Amino acid sequence: MFKRRVQRPSASFRQEEVDKKVCVYDCRSTDTVVNEKWLETSGLDFNDFLLDLHKEFAIRPHEPFVLVTTDRTVLDFDKFRELENDSTLYLLHREAQALSAATKERIKFVPHYDTLIRGGMYEYYASEGQNPLAYALAELIDNALSATAKNTGQRTIEIRMLFDETFGKPALIVLDNGCGMTSKQLNNWAVYRLSKFSRENSKFASKQEGYVQPDPVPRSLNSDISYFGVGGKQAVFYIGDSARMISKPVGSPDVHELVLSKEEFERKDKNKEDIYSGTITNRKPGDSSHVKKDERFLHALIAEESRKESFTAVVITGLQPEFVSFLKQDYKVWTRQLAHMYHYYIHGVNGNDRSSNSADSNDGPKIDIQITLREKPSICPRVMSLREVEDDMETLYINAAVDKFEFKASTEDDGTVEGVIRYHPFLYDKETFPKDPNVQAPHDDENDVNESGVLDQARGKRPIFDCFWNGRLIPYTKVSEFEWCTWNSKEPKELAECYSRISGALFADGRFKVSTNKLTFLELELKLKNKGTIFTRVVNGQNQRANIKKEFTQWLQSCHYKWDKQIQFLGYKETITRADMPKKMQHPWATFSSIKWDGKTYRAGQLVKSQKTQRILYGTVVQFLLHGEYSEDVFATGGQVEVALEPRAFYDETKIIPISKIDQSATDEAIKKNIDNDFARLPDKLRVDWPEGNPWPQNAVRAAGTPFGPLKIEILNRKEESISRMPSVGQGSGKPLIIEFKIIQHGPKQDQVIASYVAQRSPKWGFWFKKIECLTHLGKYTVTLTTELSESNATAFGGRALPSYKLNFTIKEGNAESFVIGEVNPTLHVGVPLDIPLLMKDGYGHPTVPPPHLKPVLKCSDLDLSYEKVDSSGTAFIIRRVKARGKVLNYQQSKPYELKVTLPGMKNDTQSMNIVLLPGRPHSLLVMPEDNPITAENGNPARFDVEIHDEAGNITSHPKQIVHCQVQGLPLVATDCSNTGAGQLVTKPINLKITKGEAQKLQVQFKMPNQKNVAAVVRELKVLPSTRVSLMDVYSQDDENLVLKNKEKIEWQAGGLLENLFYRLYDEAGREVPLTREIASKIKVNWTGDVNLDDLAQGKLPDVQVPTHVHDEHFYQVSYQDQSVSVSFNIVPRPDEPARLKAILPQTSVKLGETLPGNIHLQLVDQYDNVTNALTSTSVNHISVEAEGLDKSAMAFTWQESSSSLLVTGVQFQSGTPGSREMCFTYGTYVERVMLKVTPGVPAQLKLVVKPEEPLQVLNERGIATPFIVQLCDEWGNPSPDQRVVVEVKTSPPSLKVTTDVTSQPVNTEGKASFVVTRVSGPKGYYQLEFFGSFNKKPISGPSVNLTVIPDPNKPVRLSVEYDTKAKFLAGGKFPVFSVTVVSDEGSPMTNFNPAAASMFLWTGLPAGNTPPQLAFELKCSKPMENEKNDCFRFRDKEIPVKVGIHSIQFSLRIDKTRTLFSNQITINVVANQPVKLGPDSQLPTPAVSYSKDIASRTLVENMTLMIMDSYGNPTGQDLDGKVKVFIKNSHGDNKNLPLFEGKTNSFQFSLVEGKAHITRLAVMENCPGEDGSSYILLFTPEVSMASTPLAPFELPFFFYNDVENQQKMSELARKKDELTARVALYKDTFSASHELLHLLTSSHLDANRKETEQRNALIRRNVKITQHVPDVDRLIAEKTAEADRILKMPRRVCSIRDPFRGQQDVLGMVGHLAFVQDDDAARVICWHISGDMNCVITKTTAAARRIYVNTRGEQQVMALDSVFVPPGNRPLPHMRNGHMLFVPPGNPVHARELLIYPQDPESCETVFKNLLGDTILMDDLDSANSYRQAVVQNKMPCPTILTRQGDRISSRGKFGGAQNKAPPMNKLQVFGAPRPQQYYTLQEEKDLLIQYCSALRKMDQAAKERDDHLKEMKSTEMLKKKQELEEIEKQLKDIERQCVSTPVRPVKRGLRDAGEPSGIIAKRAKQ
Repeated sequence: MFKRRVQRPSASFRQEEVDKKVCVYDCRSTDTVVNEKWLETSGLDFNDFLLDLHKEFAIRPHEPFVLVTTDRTVLDFDKFRELENDSTLYLLHREAQALSAATKERIKFVPHYDTLIRGGMYEYYASEGQNPLAYALAELIDNALSATAKNTGQRTIEIRMLFDETFGKPALIVLDNGCGMTSKQLNNWAVYRLSKFSRENSKFASKQEGYVQPDPVPRSLNSDISYFGVGGKQAVFYIGDSARMISKPVGSPDVHELVLSKEEFERKDKNKEDIYSGTITNRKPGDSSHVKKDERFLHALIAEESRKESFTAVVITGLQPEFVSFLKQDYKVWTRQLAHMYHYYIHGVNGNDRSSNSADSNDGPKIDIQITLREKPSICPRVMSLREVEDDMETLYINAAVDKFEFKASTEDDGTVEGVIRYHPFLYDKETFPKDPNVQAPHDDENDVNESGVLDQARGKRPIFDCFWNGRLIPYTKVSEFEWCTWNSKEPKELAECYSRISGALFADGRFKVSTNKLTFLELELKLKNKGTIFTRVVNGQNQRANIKKEFTQWLQSCHYKWDKQIQFLGYKETITRADMPKKMQHPWATFSSIKWDGKTYRAGQLVKSQKTQRILYGTVVQFLLHGEYSEDVFATGGQVEVALEPRAFYDETKIIPISKIDQSATDEAIKKNIDNDFARLPDKLRVDWPEGNPWPQNAVRAAGTPFGPLKIEILNRKEESISRMPSVGQGSGKPLIIEFKIIQHGPKQDQVIASYVAQRSPKWGFWFKKIECLTHLGKYTVTLTTELSESNATAFGGRALPSYKLNFTIKEGNAESFVIGEVNPTLHVGVPLDIPLLMKDGYGHPTVPPPHLKPVLKCSDLDLSYEKVDSSGTAFIIRRVKARGKVLNYQQSKPYELKVTLPGMKNDTQSMNIVLLPGRPHSLLVMPEDNPITAENGNPARFDVEIHDEAGNITSHPKQIVHCQVQGLPLVATDCSNTGAGQLVTKPINLKITKGEAQKLQVQFKMPNQKNVAAVVRELKVLPSTRVSLMDVYSQDDENLVLKNKEKIEWQAGGLLENLFYRLYDEAGREVPLTREIASKIKVNWTGDVNLDDLAQGKLPDVQVPTHVHDEHFYQVSYQDQSVSVSFNIVPRPDEPARLKAILPQTSVKLGETLPGNIHLQLVDQYDNVTNALTSTSVNHISVEAEGLDKSAMAFTWQESSSSLLVTGVQFQSGTPGSREMCFTYGTYVERVMLKVTPGVPAQLKLVVKPEEPLQVLNERGIATPFIVQLCDEWGNPSPDQRVVVEVKTSPPSLKVTTDVTSQPVNTEGKASFVVTRVSGPKGYYQLEFFGSFNKKPISGPSVNLTVIPDPNKPVRLSVEYDTKAKFLAGGKFPVFSVTVVSDEGSPMTNFNPAAASMFLWTGLPAGNTPPQLAFELKCSKPMENEKNDCFRFRDKEIPVKVGIHSIQFSLRIDKTRTLFSNQITINVVANQPVKLGPDSQLPTPAVSYSKDIASRTLVENMTLMIMDSYGNPTGQDLDGKVKVFIKNSHGDNKNLPLFEGKTNSFQFSLVEGKAHITRLAVMENCPGEDGSSYILLFTPEVSMASTPLAPFELPFFFYNDVENQQKMSELARKKDELTARVALYKDTFSASHELLHLLTSSHLDANRKETEQRNALIRRNVKITQHVPDVDRLIAEKTAEADRILKMPRRVCSIRDPFRGQQDVLGMVGHLAFVQDDDAARVICWHISGDMNCVITKTTAAARRIYVNTRGEQQVMALDSVFVPPGNRPLPHMRNGHMLFVPPGNPVHARELLIYPQDPESCETVFKNLLGDTILMDDLDSANSYRQAVVQNKMPCPTILTRQGDRISSRGKFGGAQNKAPPMNKLQVFGAPRPQQYYTLQEEKDLLIQYCSALRKMDQAAKERDDHLKEMKSTEMLKKKQELEEIEKQLKDIERQCVSTPVRPVKRGLRDAGEPSGIIAKRAKQ
């Protein structure tokens, strides 16, 4: 500001010699009109000018003011001196003051001299047959791109086409949100050919000007494309006649506006004025007072200025009509062209790759270029973003390609071009090379076929590369190819076609020149094809030093093998070698049984026809061949097929042709027809004639010796023509034919040819064979006549047999003339019948049938012969049941006989045979002796002899001749007489009980069970008494009368001895048996094994020892000969005399303080512990007891009669420790001591085994590593193992939530209970863990532990949401940016979460519950912008719902698989957007009116409310007032003879108040004009002065009729039509929503499949074997978890320092816990070196360090990082300098801090240990360390401290040795912990991948299920019913529309002359 006169500068001021003046606007006041004055500046310095300024504008002496240029540059001495003539200045109160009114600034824009130099270089728009309008628009977009290049936020460019005449003349606007232009820059823009290189670089002249070459960026997307100062001007005057430039620069309060027009130039030229001069209007934003009526569309544009920081708008008017039509009609064409030109600016470096997984993979500028086309008010505006274009060529190229080859070209002048080549595979079902939608494909006259049979398609002869300059397409330059990407004959032939399947793009920067119109490159291709240009391949951003040709060929070959899939070869058979191929191609060839080609399947055996072969081939597929090593089904671009030519009789060969030569259009019928025509000429059959008659029929039977023939043969084809040669294929005659005649006799083993003849055709006889007379052998015969080729005797030709003839016949036997005796066994048995067979024969010796009525005669000397009958069967004659009878010497000798057989009447009638006669079959049984009865002694066996006789009395032997003998009461015995016919039977000894010595009789039976015809024999057996022992007596010698009875009981003294027992024996007759040693040896006793045989021989038994226990009753037995004779008895013991006192305890233990349950029994027992009866009831007075700690007060003694014992009760111990106690009982002289175990008493208290140091500090939401072990004790403190006690844990106060492995549990067998606290959750503070128990529902007191809960900095607890709470939420707009911060437990932000886990949920209505409803819409967070902090998740550019009302928002963060964190729910009110149109408050039916008198029939609308609405139909504009005008117009454009409203007016006007207009009634006048049956439109046009943009009118169509009846009818039809139309729309919306949902579900399913595949492939790459089953994956996760837990529990080195401060706010923790060290030696020496700092607490802030210092009273050492400075970067080791080694270091030196591993906050930990360790070095040993230090010092460099792995230290001063420089053992140090094993992290990573894969698998299954369910629903009966209903409604709707069209109307028009008076007055109507 200027308050006083400014002093002159010390330097002299040289006045300008040229006259200068400036224009000064006085803008200090707020008047809408500003004062403008021109002031001279010639010869004035700045002070002089200020004096004139004060004078001209009456500035008071002390009034503050500022003088600025139009660019708001404050004037000073230097700036004043630089002022140009005619400059414009503002006089303001302050620099940033807004202009109160618009001002004018004079400018000049004389074209730059470069216009003359380069003006004729190129014609501007060389259209090449295309409409260049898109390229003109591109020039304006280029300027906008450059203007927005430095935007930090969204870059937006808009192209608005306003062709709605209601807003003024047509206009095209290009608008950007870039940096804007100052007035000087706007002046420079107007100068033609003032390029960026020649503009002034003065900051005053134009801020931020001066060209600087941009830094290299991928794809050269540097926005540096506004270049020459030509394109913008040429573009605007190519498109239209006038251009208005409106711009506001960043930081300026003013808007600058410049208008250039053709009309103004022509006017100045005509008036001889300065053409290249004009004015810039400088005004405040939003001021549109200068806008003319025909440009009223500018009001809305200018109204937007106040909301913008900076912008530039190019407004073009005077558009060419053909351009307007092109922009409207070819909207898709030119938007597609623009999308192609700016593809990479719109979509980023990788382009519009729809297969890209995430936005992160496609970095680079992403610019939103929006297109808006507004036509008539009735037509909805078309709005789109170029990002939405999906069919521009670059998008088609990128998404049709399967792989890409990136490269870089470096030219000799240091130019760099990036390039990419894409591969478009050949698929047999479709073409993947994109076609240009704007170019019609040329007709391809050629149809070349290569070896694979693939037509040359794809790119054809088009160039490969599109060319981009600074990221923008140069459309008319294309590079065809380079040498290294061109096919040559040396490469594999299979790759030839691949070169036509590539597309590409080149990306050049500004170093390569383009034409000024940016349509062509000047020398790009020339430079790239220069020999000095170097091409390198780029892989993952890195240049590959390799041969580019080799790399490209390998890549192309890989693409070919991997992606080209034309023909699918199926059914691999084998790999063969082909000798018909050149040597290099002979092997390997894979063979297949079928192929699939173009949807068709060809198989082996299928008929095919060839095409484009030298002659058309017909044949059958043999196999398919493919060159290469294959072993399964495979895809290939081509191959070969082997065809067997048909008919084979003509060709008999195969051909191999390319598969492409198969005629796919040929049908099987046509092929078969051609083959059948040739078949008809071939030999087909033979005709056989019998010249002498008597032909033999098929299967004839003839007698042996019958003659055969003669025969005459003819060969016939299918046409019944006789032939003798094969038909000829080409020229010459066919091969001659012969016929071979054979007679074949069929034998049982093989066939035999008995005659064979060959006949050639005789001209006279044809084929002739003579008579055959050699058929005498019986059997089946076949005569064969076979056609053969004369030359080769082949019976087939071409795989087809030549015709033949077969005759089958049989030769049988003649009549019988003789016989022979058949096979007969010569051995005969007496009486056994025998059959004798006789065989009949004919004259040739062949068996034949016998003659009838034969009677044989049998003769044999000394034998009687007979037979029963004769039988005949076939050729056999049998004499049945021939028998012979006679005497045989014996069964071992036989006699021969001759048997003669005679058949009277035969030619040879007698035959004889020799026979032998043997005994016959068993007939009777003979038993010896023959006495009856037979006698036997008791105890001995019985013996019998038997013989078996035949019917003649001969002894006979046969199989199974077994004789049974059954004696009564004895087992069955048998003998086998099969061999000798005789035998002996011996029974078991007979043992009968004989009393009184009397004999007994038994019955004996003999029989043969296998010979039922032999009768049984019965005899009687008499048994006599024996002398064996049968009775025993046992007695006592002491008492002759004491004889022990069998089973008697004897009572005897316990432990005593029973002596002098004897025995006696008796036989069956009652006689006493004398005892001998033999008899004594058979006596057995059961009480002892020690037996004296001499005593037994004297009859004395061993003594019996009586049992010692009274209850042991024993069994005793004396037996003879295995107990056959025995005596037994039982002995019962009785008690002896008392020996001692016995005490019996009820149990062996008792608890302290408790009474022993039950009674102690005291008894007097004998020496064997048998209870005696010595105690009595008075004995209770003589018993006493003693024991340690025994409480005798409750003891009592009682007598028990039943057991003869004393009972002791009330035994109790009250003191002492648990253990065994001795109790001593005394009764007289008897004493008894027993041990009783005393156990702990009743549980009474709980104790902690190990109590931690208190207070125990725990991180919130963390656990306590050490378990709490609670011991149960009795009241005396003894551990109690009572497992009935349950121990529980609780917290105090209860606000602390503790999660333990168990909340309550019984104690174990040791009386202990262990509690592991896994999680502690609660506010920061002090708490208690209390332990208590319960026993029999009674509490047991327990210990408590004091603990402190500190917040966990790594635990997320809430989401903090920040946004502009003052922002208005306009329907359909953009939400403000929501910043969501994850807040930890200690209140600090957390940044370690994946952005994909954050979501924003939006739903309609008020908040509900704590989580979003299921129908809430989910949005994902936005990608961070450049230079944006990564401290929160940002949700930007999210669309606001289009419906007004209350909505709710909630944010969520998925913490892990089971936990999700939600923010508070936010309520927003969506309000209506900007008013854009007028509309009714409800849907209106289509009116139908007539000109009748009835007002109801003339009413158009009634009680209708019109409202101002936004573009989404929401009511708005409540602050707007105005009016609504109503007009009627014709719907077809002809506005003649329109109906009139009541009052004969053609318009009405209604008031618009608060955005609403209510119309009570609107009707046409009675008898109004109009065309009967026509449709018209009611046009409701709003007129609102305060609206920022013009409002679109509301149109309501209606029908007009002349008669009421037709009007009513049509009104009803219209109502029904509206109703049905609404229903149709509803149904279609339902079906559309269903199909959209199916599309979404399908996309979701495919996406889930893709994610599952990615996750599975990631696991496979890590060699993790998985299946696609969730249970298997869950099992694998469990295994990985268990293995990780096992590793985690393995012992490893830990830091023993207690860290109670870790987790507090701004506290990292103690030094010893901040790092891990893997190596033990390194950990030992480093920790010793900084041992004094190991327990130092590190804090982030001094405040936190101060807090710990105060709390510990200064005892804890602390270090705050905000007070620590460490040099940035890492200093190299001393032996390294400038990246090179000064010397080879020994001992592996390394910085000690590089061995530290930081588990958390590595950046802060790096600072800590840089400060503590500095550059300390660690080496292997002391010698290496000294050598290293010496070498460093010799290089004149300081050496830091060196530590060795052996524990030595060399200080930086060189000192070493001594105890102070030697580390102690590790067990005496506090050391760093060891990190977890790498295997643990590997398992964790694999587990995380498995969890992700399991989730993906579940999502895939769920997505598949949801899609299948939806498909079922779409095919459900209900949906089918709805479709039927829709068809029915549409049918009704069509019927109504047909009725509307067919309604008869009067062919007259009514004009105004027919109009009558207003309603209510009846007028006469003229006759029609």
